[in-house]
Amino acid sequence: MGNWKGWALAALIGSAMAPAFAQGEARAEQVDLAPYLRRDAFESIKISPDGKHYAATVPLEDRTVLVILRRSDKEFVAKATGSKDSVIADYWWANDERVVVAIAQRLGSRDAPYRTGELHAIDIDGGRAKILVGRQPEVGLVDVYGDAGNREYADFIDRVPDDPRSILIGVSAFSANPQTQVETVDVYTGRRKLVASAPVRRATLVTDPRGQVRLAEGRSDDNYSKLYHRDNDDSEWTQVNDQATSGHYEWPLGFSADAVTAYLQVSQAKGPDVIVAWNTRTGERKEVLRDANVDPYALLFDRDGRTLIGAQYMAAGVRSRFFDEAGDTARAYRRLETAFPDSTVTINSFTSDGRIALARVWNDRMQGDYYLYDTQARTANAVFAAQQWFDPAKMPMSREVTLRARDGLALRGYLTLPRDAAQPLPMVVMPHGGPFGIFDQWQFDSDSQMLAEAGYAVLRVNYRGSGNYGWSFRQAGAREWGGAMQDDLTDATKWAVAQNIADPKRICIYGGSYGGYAALMGVAKEPDLYRCAVGYVGVYDLEAMYRDDSRTARWVREYVTDWVGERDDLAARSPTTMAQRIKVPVLLAAGGQDTRAPIAHSKKMERALRSAGTPVETLYFTTEGHGFYTEPHRREFYTSLLDFLARHIGGARAKDSGEVRGTQ
Repeated sequence: MGNWKGWALAALIGSAMAPAFAQGEARAEQVDLAPYLRRDAFESIKISPDGKHYAATVPLEDRTVLVILRRSDKEFVAKATGSKDSVIADYWWANDERVVVAIAQRLGSRDAPYRTGELHAIDIDGGRAKILVGRQPEVGLVDVYGDAGNREYADFIDRVPDDPRSILIGVSAFSANPQTQVETVDVYTGRRKLVASAPVRRATLVTDPRGQVRLAEGRSDDNYSKLYHRDNDDSEWTQVNDQATSGHYEWPLGFSADAVTAYLQVSQAKGPDVIVAWNTRTGERKEVLRDANVDPYALLFDRDGRTLIGAQYMAAGVRSRFFDEAGDTARAYRRLETAFPDSTVTINSFTSDGRIALARVWNDRMQGDYYLYDTQARTANAVFAAQQWFDPAKMPMSREVTLRARDGLALRGYLTLPRDAAQPLPMVVMPHGGPFGIFDQWQFDSDSQMLAEAGYAVLRVNYRGSGNYGWSFRQAGAREWGGAMQDDLTDATKWAVAQNIADPKRICIYGGSYGGYAALMGVAKEPDLYRCAVGYVGVYDLEAMYRDDSRTARWVREYVTDWVGERDDLAARSPTTMAQRIKVPVLLAAGGQDTRAPIAHSKKMERALRSAGTPVETLYFTTEGHGFYTEPHRREFYTSLLDFLARHIGGARAKDSGEVRGTQ
């Protein structure tokens, strides 16, 4: 696992990886993929309540492990690991000596990990490992994944104040529409006690600063959000909002320090969501935070980890806003933001006395370095540096762009340009996956950075249906697969041409998952706009997707119908039925173990393209899932991607990596 001692200050991060460009051409003829494929030493870090240890997640090629390090010398004192494809979904310090771990499974690099519902606990020395919730009888982290069977799903809610042995968890059965129970669990023995039953299925639960579960939000088969509240552990639940009748959703965020005011994220008929302060005694409501363009991006909590004090908003960068700028934690944020003016500061954990904060500092040119901030001495010391082989000062920036769709809807996204490049440039349009509720972000994006190094302008567009811009913007994408969602990408591409950013004769569209669908639909609907398309683990037969998803549960079938469309209408919006319209070369890549976008989609798309006489290249790996995991397979994909783009729109290729490992 390597030695983490002596990790450097962010200011001492290593040499630059991105070359300069001039006259629209890359000075370097080849891109070294190594820095983009290399895995970092850690993913996330949290400081212990007593400040003596760190807990951190470490990414390996086929799993994520949890490690404990002494703060004094950064030496390992414990490691906890699961089996292949296991992920540490999250972890929490239950007390000074014990950590609770939530397990997830991920079957591909483009696959969002889904939690298995298992909770485990270990001591800081790795001893007394205990399964708190889970069906595995042996001690240690999960080793076997398979059919859920008659299993429970659990999630951490909060620590129990004044009881270092106990935490609050939400527990439900693995079922299509589970009922959630609130329980306390002893983190040493696993002994559990029922506290309450949630009043709604698929519930998310929120505690107040006293550690009492006060808010519950969930959905039944109709997928409408329902919000409930109660005064304390002995009170009955009362309904606060039902989206089916009110026409808007209300999400619980947290409470004020006095446990009287609850903060809710409330959707609007137009524009982004707002944060509302609701007095749970008088019923009075007051809007406390609103941004003109974007939803709350991340929540900001006080030193106790429970009391909500503000939110961050992501647009051209990330801005922190507080309910009370005079609060101690708000002032700590402002001091750190002054020290790092071009970055975002996120405090992810405090010591129990509130003196020491562990803060992550990040921006669009670096993944994020960790600093220990002493709130009394007002000093910040770097303790861990992320991806130190990149020099943030020499990486290209990603700037926010705004434009109008053909129907007048405002669209936003991010443009990454090669450093010192003359325009117009060859351009890659890169639609995100999802698609609904997901959005491209102002952050370090490896694909964008790699493509910019190869000499391309990279345009990431948050088309309608994306998150971050309010409910009405998301709703505007409903049943618009291949319709207005696709038109947004077309309009953004034409905007880049009109702005002299993109060379109209050298534009390609590349995406993964839904982005793969959008790439193939892009060249089908606009055969003269793009010169090539790349579909990575994409879905191309919507009728087949509808059929597969509908078997899961009634609420899933309702969701697919509401957001994708009626089954009878989907064939006409499937790239597999529009192959005759595609006139440009296509690259398809897929994994044989992909359950989200089965490889059958790519193979059917390939057959349709070959029947239409369209040039198509493929890269299939039978052992990969929804996105390639192993370094050789990832290297082969990006080598093929850069070669494909270079042949059709120009730009640098990857350095020679040896033989092709996938099937063609």
